[in-house]
Parts: sequence; C-alpha cells; structure tokens
Amino acid sequence: MLSVDRLRVLHAIAAHGSLSAAAEALHVTNSAVSQQLSKLEREVGQPLVERNGRGVRLTDAAELLVEHASRILSLVQRAEADLEAHRDHVTGHLRLSGTPTAVRGILPQALNTLREAHPRLRVELFEEEPHESLQSMARGEVDLCMVIDWMGSPLALPEGMSRAPLMEDVGDIALPADHPLAHREILAIDEILDLPWISWSRGSICNDWLYDMIRSRGGEPNVIHNVEEHQTKLALIAAGIGAAVMPRLGRGPLPDGVRVVPVQPALVRQVYVFWRTDASRRPAIRATVRALRESAAAYDTRPVPA
Repeated sequence: MLSVDRLRVLHAIAAHGSLSAAAEALHVTNSAVSQQLSKLEREVGQPLVERNGRGVRLTDAAELLVEHASRILSLVQRAEADLEAHRDHVTGHLRLSGTPTAVRGILPQALNTLREAHPRLRVELFEEEPHESLQSMARGEVDLCMVIDWMGSPLALPEGMSRAPLMEDVGDIALPADHPLAHREILAIDEILDLPWISWSRGSICNDWLYDMIRSRGGEPNVIHNVEEHQTKLALIAAGIGAAVMPRLGRGPLPDGVRVVPVQPALVRQVYVFWRTDASRRPAIRATVRALRESAAAYDTRPVPA
C-alpha cells in the first residue's frame, strides 16, 4: 500500500525540482526526503527520479504517480477537514501566508484574538508576495493566504479556492516634504504620471500595476528605483529621491521629510484571504478567517499625520 507521506514527498519534489528544495518546503532534512523516496521506489518497483543537472527529473512512472498523488492528497485534506469539523474544536497547526503590509496591519490583532480564544491552535506565518502565496497554495504548503490586488488588476486564483474579502486599502502619494506637490490637499491622477517613481520589486504585482496604471492614462513610467523594503522606500523619499505610492495599510508613522497626499480618483486595492474549498469545514480555517475579518474591520486606514 502506498504511503500518503511518501506521496507527499514525491509531490513536493515534482513541485520544487530538487530533493533539497522539497526538504525545505516540507521542513524536513534532505536525508529524510531521500529515505522516503527510496522507500516509495521500492514500493512501486520502479525508479522515480533521474539526475538532471543540479536538480532531478521525474521519470514517466513518477509523472503518472504525481497525477494520482495530487488527487489523493486533496482527498486526504478533505477527510482531515471533515474529521476536524466533526470534533468542532479549533486545534492543530495552521499555516498562513500573507503579503507584508497585510501582515503588519491586520495579523497582529488577529493572532492575539486566536491565541486567547483558541490556545490549542498553532498558527505558523510565512510572509510572501501574492504571486509567491499562489505558488505556496498550489504546492499545498499553506492553508490560508492573505493577498492584495489593485483595482483593475485582479489576481487570478487557482481553481478550487474560496475567498473572503477583508478590506479595501487606499494608496496615497508619498513625496519629499519640499516637493512642490507635497503640501496640496489632494492630487489629480494626471498630476502624478511624470513623477520619478520608487516602485516595488521587479516582477511584483504592485510594480506591474504601477506601470499599467500610468500607461493606461497615456504616460510612461519613470521608475528610478525598485525597492522591496517599506522603510527603505521611505528613507529614499525623505532624502529627496523620488516619489512612491504608499498604501495606508501597515504604513505606520512617517519619517521626517516625507509627506503623503491622497489622489483622486483614489488608488484602491482589495485585501482578501483565500483557502482551498475542500478545507472550508475546518474549524481552524473558519476561526482564522473570522479573526482576520474582525481585525481588518477595526483597522483605521485614515492617513497617518506626517
């Protein structure tokens, strides 16, 4: 009889392309992955991987087995969810992925609520960008994902997912305090198109949205820096280097030398959480979604005074 744990290992190898990457994703040692793979090969009586440069390539037999493994693991997760729902206790281990601003703004209060109400539930956090969260969910590495998408650029979810809205977040324009536009009460979109932008990391959905937003209005983005860290972006603006769209969620106090000005029409993004529909009956999923929605409802997205 095939072992579910060994099928899970093979599924991870297929998703990540190497034994070491699979071990990292499963939070086990390389040796443990190798041992489970060897046992699975003995069970099926065929080799399942071949060396391919620094990684491995699945054999034809492994490709066939992975197709079945995906369905088996989905059924196992559904069975686990049904059993957990039958107990109706919020317990166990829940893995949550979240985009950095949502983690800063929403998650602390939600985790505190869960800790007080459900002390037997352990929530493990992974801070990831939305496209990374999608991949983590597709590989079965997380149970819930908090993500964002900008109005006009919706994020396509994999099939078999359920979602719940958390809140709308508004982006203002962050400028050096001595910039001619910094002391305006509100800015029109057309006034910001030619600013020298400090954007998000290349390849991120926020960076792609900025390009699309400006080009849709006939401009061409003048991106002078691509920065991942929130505080780095603010430090550059405070030094007089560029401007940025600065969402209110998770913003925190602004450093000296930075002013934020709202835009009309508003730059809005949606914040929501999604999970596998098969797991919807898990009390831990329901309790965590409820805590996230309560925390988001209490979050104040009014601009932080400069």
